[in-house]
Amino acid sequence: MGGSELVALRAAGVSLVLDVAGPGVPRVLHWGADLGEAVDGLAAAQDAGGNAVPPTVPLLPTQLDRWAGRPGLSGHRDGGPGHLRLSLTAPVTVVADPSGGGTVTATSRDERAGITVRTELELTPQGLIRQRHAVTSTAPGVWHVDSLLCLLPVPAQAAEVLDFTGRWSRERAPQRSAFGDQTIAHESRRGRTGFGAPSLFTAGTPGFGFRTGEVWGVHVGWSGDHQHLAQRLPERDGVLGGGELLEPGEVRLSEGETYTSPWVHFAYSGSGLDGLSAAVHGWLRARPSHPASPRPLTLNTWEAVYFDHDLDKLTALARTAAELGVERFVLDDGWFLGRRDDKAGLGDWHVDPDVWPDGLHPLVDEVNRLGMQFGLWVEPEMVNPRSRLAEQHPDWVLAAPGRLPEEQRWQHVLDVARPEVFAYLLERLDALVAEYRPAYLKWDHNRDLVEAVHDGAAGVHAQTEAVYRLLDALRERHPGLEIESCSSGGSRVDLGVLARTDRVWGSDNNDPLERQHIQRWTGLLLPPELVGSHVGPPVSHTNGRATSLAFRCATALFGHAGIEWDITGCTDAERDALCSWIAAYRRLRGLIHTGRTVRADHPDPTAFLHGVVAADGGHALYAYAQLGASARDGATRLRLPGLDPDATYRVRLLPELPGPQLHGRPWQPDLVLTGAALAGHGLLAPPLRPAEAFVLELHRQL
Repeated sequence: MGGSELVALRAAGVSLVLDVAGPGVPRVLHWGADLGEAVDGLAAAQDAGGNAVPPTVPLLPTQLDRWAGRPGLSGHRDGGPGHLRLSLTAPVTVVADPSGGGTVTATSRDERAGITVRTELELTPQGLIRQRHAVTSTAPGVWHVDSLLCLLPVPAQAAEVLDFTGRWSRERAPQRSAFGDQTIAHESRRGRTGFGAPSLFTAGTPGFGFRTGEVWGVHVGWSGDHQHLAQRLPERDGVLGGGELLEPGEVRLSEGETYTSPWVHFAYSGSGLDGLSAAVHGWLRARPSHPASPRPLTLNTWEAVYFDHDLDKLTALARTAAELGVERFVLDDGWFLGRRDDKAGLGDWHVDPDVWPDGLHPLVDEVNRLGMQFGLWVEPEMVNPRSRLAEQHPDWVLAAPGRLPEEQRWQHVLDVARPEVFAYLLERLDALVAEYRPAYLKWDHNRDLVEAVHDGAAGVHAQTEAVYRLLDALRERHPGLEIESCSSGGSRVDLGVLARTDRVWGSDNNDPLERQHIQRWTGLLLPPELVGSHVGPPVSHTNGRATSLAFRCATALFGHAGIEWDITGCTDAERDALCSWIAAYRRLRGLIHTGRTVRADHPDPTAFLHGVVAADGGHALYAYAQLGASARDGATRLRLPGLDPDATYRVRLLPELPGPQLHGRPWQPDLVLTGAALAGHGLLAPPLRPAEAFVLELHRQL
């Protein structure tokens, strides 16, 4: 092999060009804007000549490639040298997709090191790139995998990085930094995805926004420890990528054993962050496993009753919910043995006969009689020291023998990778689902993994894989069962867990002001139908803030909507408002859960303007939310992005939700304008107070 041999894949305005001639691992010549079909001269155009360092890097760069950054693969055999010299063992396999894009598979080997690597790269019809590597030890002894990264190049124009931070009830808060000749790394060692994990870790042209700028994003689809990074050296293109974050000795490969990295997802857009979302959302929606049925309006009992499980009270709550139009009723924490508070009971997954002498059947039967689906809360991966399970099996905790980690929330983590723990959890979950036939499990995970040890080594990797197997096994036994990934709210939001679940819980915080921020940045990765968003009580239990019902409803509408509130105490006016909002959600969810998410780069930093536009451009919904006191005084100009510029639209307030006041009277717009006029000039709207919002509905005129 020698010279150059190019593979060019194109889809949805994205080009991926590889030099696969060898002898080394394929080199990425271009990832970004569509270059068209004439790319034959691209390799020559990048030839630096002589001994100059080439600007591009292979998919698995090493020191042999004169790469001084983080190597794509690092490790060692029993403490020996870890410098790798990978060469292709056969021609690269390319399979084109008639819908656009295709797959590239390459196998490389270092004979002396005793390592073989299989690399898979896919450009989907939606323009999303998925990449992973599988490393196999082919020699005697043990190969220790220290790090395995999936990397793609980004040009010098990508001079700014968008990363995230976060905490409980304030997930995914954005932060930006300049990207020069440096390494910017986001690492999580929490044993779960984390409150501040990047939805998409993004590099782009300085000042990029939702609708402007050239941007490149990456997401590691893994629910354990992980890393995302952007790195640039003075003599090379920058790289963007990530992978699992491994502890020393965590992955040890004997001869014939293989470690496969998580899928790492890459997206490019020439028109801002909304373009990245379009690629990821489109790919998610094209999966065979993506939820296909309308997302049912859900009532969750947590903020209605907490641990106060009383059949009469819960039955009254269910009847009120059904009267309002709720479609799914979820019984939250507190139903199992000894669970009167969060200090006891985890692990004892049997219905508590002291609270439920006839089991859950009376409640389940009534919920089903009322025409609603039944759902149930579980937290299988955890155990309270005050539980029968902990007393009988103290060695089942994910820890070194005789060295328990510090308790968090009065609980420890079960070692799910241990066969007997896995078998116990699968038996208990299977039995519960078989007996009560819930349509839905809210699967929680309420603490970080610390000092996690399995079988004498670091245990997060084994734990994560075991939890995936547990989810897969339960779904195989109960194919219609839907599962929500909840983790202290939004601490397990990633494409790895979503390969086997049906939605995430965006946050434990139902305060709509905070939810506006959380849902905005969760939505960078996930479409609305995968993010639970509920109307909470008038005063938020997380921060004590009081907000209007109208604002809470307008915020929860743009997700998989629900209620988390004791609605038996609502006034007649509140019930009427909830009935109207539920009717709006049920009428519009076909649009919200299939349309393209759009977010305006609105000039007022104290307000958000966002919406969803149908795939054919004929129907749209926009929300304008005032989050803080604006420096502006007077009418606000709203420019609505994403519409068909040549179409004419009628613009009206959403009839099921109240609108703002203008000069003491209700503001009732009824306008007919082109998409170009609405995007380029906009419409005037009255000023709002903080924590106020309104929703506009647009229909294309024939």
